Amino acid sequence: MSLATRNGTPSVDAPVNPPTVVRQRRVRPGLLGLAVLLIALGGLGAAFAVTSVRATGSYLAVARPVEVGREISAADLVTVQVAGGQGLRPVPAARLDEVVGKRAAVALLPGTLLTLGQVTDDPLLGPGQQQIALGLKTAQVPARELHPGDKVLLVSTPDNDADGDKAAAGTRFTATVIDMVSPANDDKVLYLALLTRDVPAVVALAAQQRLAVVLTEAA
Repeated sequence: MSLATRNGTPSVDAPVNPPTVVRQRRVRPGLLGLAVLLIALGGLGAAFAVTSVRATGSYLAVARPVEVGREISAADLVTVQVAGGQGLRPVPAARLDEVVGKRAAVALLPGTLLTLGQVTDDPLLGPGQQQIALGLKTAQVPARELHPGDKVLLVSTPDNDADGDKAAAGTRFTATVIDMVSPANDDKVLYLALLTRDVPAVVALAAQQRLAVVLTEAA
């Protein structure tokens, strides 16, 4: 093959390189399908995340402090809107009637969501127990307020009018606080769950004002 120069010099025969052929890469169907699947899964995951965040529901929250053992009233609770609350397992607002009337199994704090694990139907009086009421002065109570579920020890004090063994003191009775009421005066009324066999002795000592109350375990 002859090539001619621009200045008119005779043409020179020279070999011409053949054109380079670029091989096209083959796309494997398996890889293409995997890529499509990953893209689809990513889109579904993003849609689920957005839906979970945006989904809201009405749930029950604690409006005011409720002590352990206290009966829950409607005034103790408030309805709140929570986004994505299904993962927290709070009590839906529609189940308010199921909660009212039950007792707090733990101390309920304002501003927290209520769960079914925080309420109970179990009675405060256990098997073989009876409830008694003790009238006490403020100075006889081991704390400003005793709460339901507190464990106390009732200790007999000496009988100043008796002699010998009758004046002995130190008999102990374990009890659990059910409630405490503070009237307008300086008195306190303490409601206790006590073993049935201890009730007669405690009542007799209380009538003689020979009982001291000791807090052994707070609820």
